[in-house]
Order: sequence, then C-alpha cells, then structure tokens
Amino acid sequence: MSRQSRNTGVALVVVVYNMPEQAKKTLYSLTSHYQQGVTESDYDVVVVENRSLNNLPADFVQSLPKNFSYHLRDETNPTPVFAANYGAALCRRSHVALLVDGARMVTPGVVKNILRGHRLHHNYVVSVPGYHLGRQLQQRAVEQGYGVLEESQLLASIDWPRNGYSLFDIACFSGSCTAGLFKQHSESNCISVPKSLWDHLGGLDEGFDHMGGGLVNLDFYKRACEAPGFDHVLLMGEGTFHQFHGGVTTGGIERRARESLIGQFQSQYRALRGSSFEPPRTTPIFLGEIPKQLMRFIMSSSQAPDQTSTQPDAGEPLRSVPRIS
Repeated sequence: MSRQSRNTGVALVVVVYNMPEQAKKTLYSLTSHYQQGVTESDYDVVVVENRSLNNLPADFVQSLPKNFSYHLRDETNPTPVFAANYGAALCRRSHVALLVDGARMVTPGVVKNILRGHRLHHNYVVSVPGYHLGRQLQQRAVEQGYGVLEESQLLASIDWPRNGYSLFDIACFSGSCTAGLFKQHSESNCISVPKSLWDHLGGLDEGFDHMGGGLVNLDFYKRACEAPGFDHVLLMGEGTFHQFHGGVTTGGIERRARESLIGQFQSQYRALRGSSFEPPRTTPIFLGEIPKQLMRFIMSSSQAPDQTSTQPDAGEPLRSVPRIS
C-alpha cells in the first residue's frame, strides 16, 4: 500500500500475553472515552494477543470500540517480536505506534499529541516517556512485597481512570528514563513513526529471539530516533505506566538469574549490532501540555545525574511472551 493510499492518522499496535486484567486497563486508556481531543475516526488500535491459558475474555473483546481490532495468534516463539510485526502489517494508517507491552496504560493526551507531532512534520518520530506504578522500580518493589493487590489500592487511591494524569502521583520513572526528562532515554514503550519509516527499518528485528525479545524494543527506538533525516519529538507531559503482572524480570526469578538473563540480552545485541547498546543521542523537540502532576518529575529531572539504563527498562518485565517449559 502506498503512503498516499493510507488513511491519515495513527494505528497503535498493542501486544498482549497472559495479562488480561492489566491489558483491559491499557486498552481502556486508549479509548476515545479516556483520550482527550480525539474521536474514533482519528486513530485505530490493533490488539495482537499471543494465546495463553489466560486470554482476554470474549465478552471484553466483543465490547471493544469500533476503531479497535483484535487478533489472537498461536505463537511458538518466546518473544513479542512476531506479534508486533504482524500487527503493524495490518495497519492502514499513515503512522504506526508500538506498545510492545500490553501492561502499560497511558495518559489522556497521548493520541492527541502523537497526531499533533506528526502533523508538524512528516519526518518526526514521536515517543512517550516511561514510568512504573509504585514508589520504586517494580523489580525492587516486589522484593518488599509489592504486587497486584498493592497496585490495585494505589489506583483506587487516585480514583483512576477519572483523572488519567493522576497516574503521575503514584509512579516513578522507569529504568529507561531514570536520567529524567531532559537526558537520553534508552527506549519508549509508546513510539510512533511514519509507516514508511517502519517499513524502511523492517519493523522489529526478528533476530532478537530471546525470551521477551531481549533488547529489541531498545534497538528499534535507537534505529528510529537515529534514522537519517528524522527528528525526535518527546511528549514530555504524557507517560506510559507499567502495571505489575508478575513479569520474569520484575520478580518472577531470583535477582542473580535476572541479571544473567539481561547479560544474555546484551550479548545478543552485541552479536547483532557489533557493539554494545548506547542510547540514541537525540535533541528532542518537547511537545504538549504540562499537567501539574508532572512538576515533581520536572524538578527531579533538572537535577538528575546521567544514569540512563542500557537494559530493557532496567529489568522491565519480559513483555507479552508465551510461557515455555
């Protein structure tokens, strides 16, 4: 399909595996009931679920808005890479945004500002900073008893989803954004690019075949942000918020085993790219409104040391992958 024949707008590809309760919240946060300043005609949401013993329930799928489509796949590889590429191939919009982790709910201005960023120039890559729900990174919090119950209580305390920006009140920076809003990030769990750039880059590199995709999301973020002729737009006032779901690297395995696994991810990246991963050196264009709840993050960012992680969200849970025995 040519660029001219695609519908203007963005298609958001959301990859889901074995996380129905978390995915329900993520998908609700992408509806036009929650998103501000957009209608269903402005964007699509392509939900790709890798089959597990715990899929999204049929009645929920049937209740999804008209601009959502749902695709259940049988996946034999322990990675979200193929599901993400499958979903992007289905997109019929001029731009594609990837949420490779279906457990990440978003703030209400994400879709509006993605569209705004792409309207400013056709060669813009638009990304959203990442956060974890809770007062500290979840792979640390879980060692102190943090889990689904504690997170439910946090969400109830802010009356989510009535005020989506109140998510900032119960969150901390994710590992990929620990250096703050004004320094280099290592990845984005909501990154939007022209479909022509997605096709040119070949989407996610299917050579990243480790469980969870290894550093594949970091790799795509870097390749997109560094694409010749493209500029990087950061939606500073928006965020993606990771929900706890017992992911492997946030507490499903012992710390030393987790570190060993991340070491394998880094070794695979070096084998595929010929060097260790380094965050892209971009000079972002900051776009969007600044909610009052963000001010503490702006203050801390202005004083933060340069400590951006080169791991997948510093131990981010392995995203949307089949269980292997």
